[in-house]
Amino acid sequence: MADEHDTPAVAFVDDPTRVRDALRSVDGPVVGVDVERADSDRYYRRAALVQVGVAGHCVLLDGVTIDTMDGLDEFLGPDRLAVLHAIENDLAPLHAKGVDADRVADTAVAAALLGLPTGLGPLLNELLDVELPGDKSAFQRADWEARPLSEGMAAYAAGDVVHLPALWARLEEQLEDTGRRRWYEEEFAAVIAKADQDQRSWTRVKSIGRLTPQQRAIVRTVWEVREQLSRTHDIAPNRLLHDDAIVAIAQDPPRTVPQLIRRSRRRRAPLREHAPTLLEAVGAGLEAEPEPKDTSRRWSDEDRTIHDALRQRRKEVAADVGIDAGILCPSKPLWSAIAAEPEDGAALCAAAELRAWQTELLAAPLWDAYEQARASARPAAPEDAAAATSD
Repeated sequence: MADEHDTPAVAFVDDPTRVRDALRSVDGPVVGVDVERADSDRYYRRAALVQVGVAGHCVLLDGVTIDTMDGLDEFLGPDRLAVLHAIENDLAPLHAKGVDADRVADTAVAAALLGLPTGLGPLLNELLDVELPGDKSAFQRADWEARPLSEGMAAYAAGDVVHLPALWARLEEQLEDTGRRRWYEEEFAAVIAKADQDQRSWTRVKSIGRLTPQQRAIVRTVWEVREQLSRTHDIAPNRLLHDDAIVAIAQDPPRTVPQLIRRSRRRRAPLREHAPTLLEAVGAGLEAEPEPKDTSRRWSDEDRTIHDALRQRRKEVAADVGIDAGILCPSKPLWSAIAAEPEDGAALCAAAELRAWQTELLAAPLWDAYEQARASARPAAPEDAAAATSD
């Protein structure tokens, strides 16, 4: 096990004119990069600290005082690979600082496709016999905008990056040895593409499926106004007005500002200022065209039987290749595959929007499970039943 006292040299930089010089201490073809955020109450993702490290050295760039990190953007050019863990969490705050690395890798994606732990701590421990310093859960809750950084916070932040180059080297070797490098490349491209998409929509609010069309219209108008207010004032949407409160408002529309405020069971201070605007949105929702429910498909018992069969066969294939079933194929896309009424395994996988590596593994077994489940769920034809009786 790595010596607990073998700590890296850490440089804290809060002057933008010193960034380029500081990064010389971590000059190498592969560097670890991470972001500590302080944006839980804000709409926009914000980097409080950006860590860049190699074995034995780490630079901590102060996101509180350095608005734009041009020096880091230049540093992460085409001749250098930036290794991150769970990159989807760090792209937006890095972009906000003007950082767009030319070449990147993600140890979390690689680990998932190798059947390894995806948490950084367990992964480092298993592959490199390294234990990260400090209490991870405590540091995740810490105020990363507080200055000065405590010694423990600095050590924790450095530990998140200094081992990433060696970790990536080990993972990359295993990807090559197992023939899963292409799996990784396809999955990593999908992660990057999804991170660049705006996933926010009023249709993702939980429990709206049981609302009436007019109540759904209220959810839409209130959600859209809350979204606009949150963007304008940089407030986390659920801190301004939680989704649960929006559903409650739709079910029993308030008539006054105090009534609207009382719908929120959480912190009400941010809501008080914007409650009048949100109350107007309630009124607009009451007068808006109803939002019909999605009636494109009513799931039958046969559909559910097929879905269960597909999930079970997917689980068996995942066990054979040694990865998590949800990594191989999430359950939700299988509903889309059933709704498409596919003609073969390739069509089934296409309807589920599976990538090439997933389709290669799943097309045949899922189609076999699909046909068997469909046959068992449907009643026998009259001639078949008669034959069975005569036997």
